[in-house]
Amino acid sequence: MNQSCPTSRPDRRLSVAPMMEWTDRHCRYLHRQLSRHALLYTEMVTAAALVHGDAEHLLAYHPDEHPLALQLGGSDPELLGRAVQIASGFGFDEINLNVGCPSDRVQSGAFGAVLMKTPALVADCVAAMIEASGNAEITVKCRIGVDDQEPHEILPAFLETIRAAGVNSVTIHARKAWLQGLSPKDNREVPPLDHELVVAMKREFPGLEIIINGGITSLTQVEGFLASGLDGAMIGRAAYHDPVAVLGQADRRIFGQGEERTGEQAVQAMLPYIEAHLAAGGRLNQITRHMLGLFAGRPGARRWRRILSEGAHKPGAGPELVEQALGAIGDLHRRAAS
Repeated sequence: MNQSCPTSRPDRRLSVAPMMEWTDRHCRYLHRQLSRHALLYTEMVTAAALVHGDAEHLLAYHPDEHPLALQLGGSDPELLGRAVQIASGFGFDEINLNVGCPSDRVQSGAFGAVLMKTPALVADCVAAMIEASGNAEITVKCRIGVDDQEPHEILPAFLETIRAAGVNSVTIHARKAWLQGLSPKDNREVPPLDHELVVAMKREFPGLEIIINGGITSLTQVEGFLASGLDGAMIGRAAYHDPVAVLGQADRRIFGQGEERTGEQAVQAMLPYIEAHLAAGGRLNQITRHMLGLFAGRPGARRWRRILSEGAHKPGAGPELVEQALGAIGDLHRRAAS
Protein backbone atom coordinates (compact mmCIF):
# COMPACT_ATOMS: atom_id res chain seq x y z
CA MET A 1 0.00 0.00 0.00
CA ASN A 2 1.13 3.52 -0.76
CA GLN A 3 0.28 6.21 1.77
CA SER A 4 1.91 9.11 -0.05
CA CYS A 5 -0.42 12.00 -0.84
CA PRO A 6 -1.17 13.00 -4.43
CA THR A 7 0.43 16.26 -5.49
CA SER A 8 -1.69 17.14 -8.53
CA ARG A 9 -4.97 16.36 -10.24
CA PRO A 10 -4.92 13.13 -12.25
CA ASP A 11 -5.09 13.33 -16.02
CA ARG A 12 -8.59 12.08 -16.82
CA ARG A 13 -8.38 11.96 -20.60
CA LEU A 14 -8.75 8.18 -20.31
CA SER A 15 -9.90 6.17 -17.31
CA VAL A 16 -11.01 2.60 -16.63
CA ALA A 17 -14.41 2.39 -14.97
CA PRO A 18 -14.93 0.98 -11.49
CA MET A 19 -16.45 -2.49 -11.99
CA MET A 20 -17.56 -4.73 -9.14
CA GLU A 21 -15.83 -8.12 -9.05
CA TRP A 22 -13.45 -6.97 -11.78
CA THR A 23 -11.30 -3.94 -10.98
CA ASP A 24 -9.65 -5.31 -7.86
CA ARG A 25 -5.98 -4.63 -7.09
CA HIS A 26 -4.73 -7.49 -9.27
CA CYS A 27 -6.71 -6.28 -12.27
CA ARG A 28 -5.48 -2.73 -11.74
CA TYR A 29 -1.85 -3.84 -11.49
CA LEU A 30 -2.25 -5.68 -14.80
CA HIS A 31 -3.80 -2.64 -16.45
CA ARG A 32 -0.95 -0.50 -15.20
CA GLN A 33 1.51 -2.72 -17.07
CA LEU A 34 -0.24 -1.67 -20.29
CA SER A 35 -0.71 2.05 -19.60
CA ARG A 36 1.29 4.29 -17.29
CA HIS A 37 -1.13 7.19 -17.59
CA ALA A 38 -4.74 5.95 -17.68
CA LEU A 39 -6.60 6.70 -14.46
CA LEU A 40 -7.65 3.49 -12.71
CA TYR A 41 -10.57 3.08 -10.31
CA THR A 42 -11.16 0.69 -7.44
CA GLU A 43 -14.29 -1.35 -7.14
CA MET A 44 -16.94 0.57 -5.24
CA VAL A 45 -16.44 0.43 -1.47
CA THR A 46 -19.39 1.39 0.71
CA ALA A 47 -18.78 4.06 3.31
CA ALA A 48 -20.32 1.83 5.99
CA ALA A 49 -17.97 -1.06 5.17
CA LEU A 50 -14.98 1.25 5.31
CA VAL A 51 -15.96 2.92 8.59
CA HIS A 52 -16.98 -0.29 10.36
CA GLY A 53 -14.71 -2.81 8.64
CA ASP A 54 -11.08 -3.55 7.85
CA ALA A 55 -9.87 -0.45 6.01
CA GLU A 56 -6.45 -1.94 5.30
CA HIS A 57 -8.02 -4.92 3.57
CA LEU A 58 -10.52 -2.81 1.62
CA LEU A 59 -8.11 -0.11 0.48
CA ALA A 60 -4.71 -1.79 0.12
CA TYR A 61 -3.05 -1.38 -3.26
CA HIS A 62 0.35 -1.51 -4.92
CA PRO A 63 2.10 1.87 -5.28
CA ASP A 64 2.56 1.26 -9.01
CA GLU A 65 -1.22 1.54 -9.46
CA HIS A 66 -1.10 5.35 -9.37
CA PRO A 67 -2.85 7.37 -10.70
CA LEU A 68 -5.63 5.67 -8.74
CA ALA A 69 -9.13 6.71 -7.69
CA LEU A 70 -11.24 5.26 -4.90
CA GLN A 71 -14.97 5.01 -5.50
CA LEU A 72 -17.24 5.24 -2.47
CA GLY A 73 -20.91 4.36 -2.17
CA GLY A 74 -23.20 5.91 0.39
CA SER A 75 -25.85 8.52 1.09
CA ASP A 76 -25.10 9.59 4.67
CA PRO A 77 -22.96 12.74 4.62
CA GLU A 78 -21.50 12.09 8.08
CA LEU A 79 -20.61 8.49 7.25
CA LEU A 80 -19.10 9.49 3.89
CA GLY A 81 -17.05 12.17 5.63
CA ARG A 82 -15.69 9.61 8.08
CA ALA A 83 -14.92 7.22 5.22
CA VAL A 84 -13.01 9.93 3.38
CA GLN A 85 -11.03 10.74 6.53
CA ILE A 86 -9.96 7.10 6.69
CA ALA A 87 -9.22 6.87 2.98
CA SER A 88 -7.20 10.10 2.98
CA GLY A 89 -4.35 8.32 4.72
CA PHE A 90 -4.02 5.88 1.83
CA GLY A 91 -2.90 8.39 -0.79
CA PHE A 92 -5.57 8.04 -3.47
CA ASP A 93 -5.40 10.57 -6.28
CA GLU A 94 -9.19 10.97 -6.32
CA ILE A 95 -12.18 9.90 -4.23
CA ASN A 96 -15.36 9.48 -6.25
CA LEU A 97 -18.99 9.29 -5.10
CA ASN A 98 -21.11 6.68 -6.90
CA VAL A 99 -24.35 8.25 -8.13
CA GLY A 100 -24.76 5.86 -11.03
CA CYS A 101 -25.02 2.19 -10.03
CA PRO A 102 -28.58 0.83 -10.51
CA SER A 103 -28.23 -2.55 -8.77
CA ASP A 104 -30.85 -3.72 -6.27
CA ARG A 105 -28.23 -4.00 -3.54
CA VAL A 106 -27.20 -0.40 -4.03
CA GLN A 107 -30.80 0.79 -4.16
CA SER A 108 -31.59 -1.00 -0.91
CA GLY A 109 -28.88 1.12 0.68
CA ALA A 110 -30.47 4.26 -0.79
CA PHE A 111 -27.39 5.23 -2.78
CA GLY A 112 -26.02 4.86 -6.29
CA ALA A 113 -28.27 5.96 -9.16
CA VAL A 114 -31.27 6.54 -6.88
CA LEU A 115 -29.42 9.62 -5.60
CA MET A 116 -30.15 11.32 -8.93
CA LYS A 117 -33.60 11.96 -7.43
CA THR A 118 -32.16 13.92 -4.48
CA PRO A 119 -29.49 16.32 -5.77
CA ALA A 120 -29.58 18.34 -2.54
CA LEU A 121 -28.57 15.23 -0.61
CA VAL A 122 -25.75 14.58 -3.10
CA ALA A 123 -24.58 18.14 -2.50
CA ASP A 124 -24.56 17.53 1.26
CA CYS A 125 -22.61 14.29 0.72
CA VAL A 126 -19.91 15.82 -1.46
CA ALA A 127 -19.61 18.87 0.79
CA ALA A 128 -18.92 16.57 3.75
CA MET A 129 -16.44 14.59 1.67
CA ILE A 130 -14.60 17.72 0.52
CA GLU A 131 -14.35 18.97 4.09
CA ALA A 132 -12.92 15.64 5.25
CA SER A 133 -10.54 15.14 2.34
CA GLY A 134 -6.83 15.77 2.51
CA ASN A 135 -5.31 16.22 -0.94
CA ALA A 136 -7.50 13.84 -2.95
CA GLU A 137 -10.03 15.57 -5.17
CA ILE A 138 -13.69 14.68 -4.59
CA THR A 139 -15.57 13.82 -7.78
CA VAL A 140 -18.95 12.38 -8.79
CA LYS A 141 -19.95 9.65 -11.25
CA CYS A 142 -23.60 9.96 -12.22
CA ARG A 143 -26.25 9.06 -14.80
CA ILE A 144 -28.11 11.43 -17.11
CA GLY A 145 -31.24 10.59 -15.11
CA VAL A 146 -33.33 7.76 -13.71
CA ASP A 147 -36.79 6.33 -14.33
CA ASP A 148 -39.22 8.96 -15.65
CA GLN A 149 -36.87 11.90 -15.23
CA GLU A 150 -36.27 14.00 -18.33
CA PRO A 151 -32.45 14.13 -18.68
CA HIS A 152 -32.44 17.42 -20.60
CA GLU A 153 -34.23 19.01 -17.66
CA ILE A 154 -32.74 17.37 -14.60
CA LEU A 155 -29.10 16.89 -15.61
CA PRO A 156 -28.21 20.60 -15.89
CA ALA A 157 -29.84 21.25 -12.51
CA PHE A 158 -28.01 18.30 -10.98
CA LEU A 159 -24.65 19.49 -12.30
CA GLU A 160 -25.27 23.03 -11.09
CA THR A 161 -26.13 21.70 -7.61
CA ILE A 162 -23.01 19.59 -7.19
CA ARG A 163 -20.81 22.29 -8.70
CA ALA A 164 -22.12 24.75 -6.13
CA ALA A 165 -21.17 22.21 -3.44
CA GLY A 166 -17.55 22.24 -4.62
CA VAL A 167 -17.33 19.47 -7.24
CA ASN A 168 -15.11 20.40 -10.19
CA SER A 169 -15.03 17.07 -12.03
CA VAL A 170 -17.88 14.71 -12.95
CA THR A 171 -18.09 11.52 -14.98
CA ILE A 172 -21.45 11.11 -16.70
CA HIS A 173 -22.75 7.72 -17.82
CA ALA A 174 -24.73 8.72 -20.90
CA ARG A 175 -27.64 6.37 -20.29
CA LYS A 176 -30.65 6.81 -18.06
CA ALA A 177 -31.06 4.12 -15.38
CA TRP A 178 -34.31 2.29 -14.78
CA LEU A 179 -34.39 1.41 -11.10
CA GLN A 180 -37.27 -1.06 -11.34
CA GLY A 181 -37.89 -3.80 -13.88
CA LEU A 182 -34.41 -3.92 -15.41
CA SER A 183 -31.37 -5.84 -14.22
CA PRO A 184 -27.97 -4.09 -14.02
CA LYS A 185 -27.07 -6.02 -17.19
CA ASP A 186 -30.16 -4.72 -18.99
CA ASN A 187 -29.35 -1.21 -17.72
CA ARG A 188 -26.14 -1.39 -19.76
CA GLU A 189 -28.19 -1.65 -22.95
CA VAL A 190 -31.58 0.00 -22.28
CA PRO A 191 -32.61 2.81 -22.69
CA PRO A 192 -30.46 4.21 -25.53
CA LEU A 193 -27.29 6.19 -24.94
CA ASP A 194 -27.35 9.96 -25.31
CA HIS A 195 -23.74 10.97 -25.84
CA GLU A 196 -24.81 14.25 -27.41
CA LEU A 197 -26.43 15.37 -24.16
CA VAL A 198 -23.13 14.91 -22.32
CA VAL A 199 -21.31 16.92 -25.00
CA ALA A 200 -23.95 19.61 -24.62
CA MET A 201 -23.37 19.72 -20.87
CA LYS A 202 -19.72 20.60 -21.50
CA ARG A 203 -20.83 23.53 -23.61
CA GLU A 204 -23.23 24.61 -20.87
CA PHE A 205 -20.68 24.13 -18.07
CA PRO A 206 -17.32 24.96 -19.69
CA GLY A 207 -15.56 25.33 -16.33
CA LEU A 208 -16.64 21.90 -15.12
CA GLU A 209 -14.44 18.95 -16.04
CA ILE A 210 -16.75 16.44 -17.74
CA ILE A 211 -15.79 12.86 -18.58
CA ILE A 212 -18.12 10.71 -20.66
CA ASN A 213 -18.90 7.05 -19.94
CA GLY A 214 -21.21 4.45 -21.46
CA GLY A 215 -20.91 2.38 -24.62
CA ILE A 216 -17.32 3.42 -25.33
CA THR A 217 -15.28 0.55 -26.69
CA SER A 218 -12.31 2.01 -28.57
CA LEU A 219 -9.61 4.66 -28.45
CA THR A 220 -10.97 6.05 -31.70
CA GLN A 221 -14.18 6.92 -29.85
CA VAL A 222 -12.14 8.44 -27.03
CA GLU A 223 -10.26 10.61 -29.52
CA GLY A 224 -13.55 11.74 -31.00
CA PHE A 225 -14.98 12.75 -27.64
CA LEU A 226 -11.83 14.66 -26.76
CA ALA A 227 -12.06 16.47 -30.09
CA SER A 228 -15.68 17.37 -29.29
CA GLY A 229 -14.51 19.34 -26.26
CA LEU A 230 -15.05 16.80 -23.50
CA ASP A 231 -12.26 16.47 -20.96
CA GLY A 232 -12.02 12.70 -21.01
CA ALA A 233 -13.66 9.34 -21.56
CA MET A 234 -14.10 6.34 -19.30
CA ILE A 235 -14.09 2.81 -20.73
CA GLY A 236 -15.49 -0.16 -18.84
CA ARG A 237 -15.96 -3.70 -20.10
CA ALA A 238 -13.95 -3.23 -23.31
CA ALA A 239 -10.87 -2.35 -21.26
CA TYR A 240 -11.34 -5.51 -19.23
CA HIS A 241 -12.09 -7.97 -22.04
CA ASP A 242 -9.52 -6.61 -24.52
CA PRO A 243 -7.05 -4.61 -22.43
CA VAL A 244 -4.26 -4.52 -25.00
CA ALA A 245 -6.46 -2.92 -27.68
CA VAL A 246 -7.55 -0.20 -25.26
CA LEU A 247 -4.73 0.31 -22.79
CA GLY A 248 -1.77 -0.99 -24.75
CA GLN A 249 -2.09 1.90 -27.23
CA ALA A 250 -3.43 4.54 -24.83
CA ASP A 251 -0.19 6.17 -23.73
CA ARG A 252 0.85 6.94 -27.30
CA ARG A 253 -2.55 7.80 -28.78
CA ILE A 254 -4.29 9.59 -25.91
CA PHE A 255 -1.49 10.94 -23.74
CA GLY A 256 1.24 11.38 -26.35
CA GLN A 257 3.78 9.72 -24.08
CA GLY A 258 5.38 6.29 -24.28
CA GLU A 259 5.22 3.39 -26.65
CA GLU A 260 2.58 0.77 -27.28
CA ARG A 261 2.62 -2.25 -24.98
CA THR A 262 1.89 -5.84 -26.01
CA GLY A 263 0.27 -8.72 -24.22
CA GLU A 264 3.61 -10.51 -24.07
CA GLN A 265 5.21 -7.53 -22.33
CA ALA A 266 2.36 -7.37 -19.83
CA VAL A 267 2.72 -11.06 -19.00
CA GLN A 268 6.46 -10.74 -18.43
CA ALA A 269 5.87 -7.74 -16.18
CA MET A 270 3.29 -9.68 -14.17
CA LEU A 271 5.56 -12.62 -13.32
CA PRO A 272 7.40 -11.01 -10.36
CA TYR A 273 4.08 -9.71 -9.05
CA ILE A 274 2.62 -13.21 -9.28
CA GLU A 275 5.59 -14.68 -7.42
CA ALA A 276 5.21 -12.12 -4.63
CA HIS A 277 1.47 -12.79 -4.37
CA LEU A 278 1.99 -16.53 -4.11
CA ALA A 279 4.77 -16.09 -1.55
CA ALA A 280 2.31 -14.09 0.59
CA GLY A 281 -0.17 -16.98 0.52
CA GLY A 282 -2.29 -15.93 -2.44
CA ARG A 283 -3.62 -18.12 -5.24
CA LEU A 284 -2.65 -17.91 -8.89
CA ASN A 285 -6.21 -17.74 -10.21
CA GLN A 286 -6.86 -14.59 -8.18
CA ILE A 287 -4.59 -12.84 -10.67
CA THR A 288 -4.89 -14.86 -13.87
CA ARG A 289 -8.68 -14.53 -14.04
CA HIS A 290 -8.04 -10.92 -15.05
CA MET A 291 -5.46 -11.91 -17.68
CA LEU A 292 -7.68 -14.08 -19.88
CA GLY A 293 -8.36 -11.32 -22.41
CA LEU A 294 -4.76 -10.29 -22.98
CA PHE A 295 -4.57 -11.96 -26.38
CA ALA A 296 -8.15 -11.40 -27.53
CA GLY A 297 -8.49 -11.87 -31.27
CA ARG A 298 -5.00 -13.32 -31.71
CA PRO A 299 -4.02 -16.83 -32.79
CA GLY A 300 -3.60 -18.96 -29.68
CA ALA A 301 -5.96 -16.88 -27.52
CA ARG A 302 -8.28 -19.80 -26.91
CA ARG A 303 -5.40 -22.04 -25.84
CA TRP A 304 -4.05 -19.26 -23.57
CA ARG A 305 -7.42 -19.01 -21.85
CA ARG A 306 -7.85 -22.76 -21.58
CA ILE A 307 -4.46 -23.38 -19.97
CA LEU A 308 -5.03 -20.68 -17.38
CA SER A 309 -8.68 -21.52 -16.72
CA GLU A 310 -8.03 -25.21 -16.26
CA GLY A 311 -4.81 -24.97 -14.28
CA ALA A 312 -4.61 -21.77 -12.27
CA HIS A 313 -6.97 -22.95 -9.52
CA LYS A 314 -5.03 -26.15 -8.84
CA PRO A 315 -2.84 -26.47 -5.73
CA GLY A 316 0.75 -25.49 -6.43
CA ALA A 317 -0.03 -23.62 -9.65
CA GLY A 318 2.53 -20.88 -10.18
CA PRO A 319 4.30 -18.65 -12.70
CA GLU A 320 5.39 -21.62 -14.76
CA LEU A 321 1.75 -22.20 -15.78
CA VAL A 322 1.55 -18.63 -17.05
CA GLU A 323 4.80 -19.10 -18.96
CA GLN A 324 3.41 -22.33 -20.43
CA ALA A 325 0.29 -20.50 -21.60
CA LEU A 326 2.43 -17.71 -23.04
CA GLY A 327 4.48 -20.30 -24.88
CA ALA A 328 1.33 -21.45 -26.64
CA ILE A 329 0.91 -17.93 -28.04
CA GLY A 330 4.55 -17.86 -29.10
CA ASP A 331 4.39 -21.28 -30.78
CA LEU A 332 1.45 -20.27 -32.94
CA HIS A 333 3.08 -16.96 -33.78
CA ARG A 334 6.25 -18.71 -34.91
CA ARG A 335 4.28 -21.19 -37.00
CA ALA A 336 2.34 -18.41 -38.67
CA ALA A 337 5.57 -16.56 -39.51
CA SER A 338 7.32 -19.62 -40.94
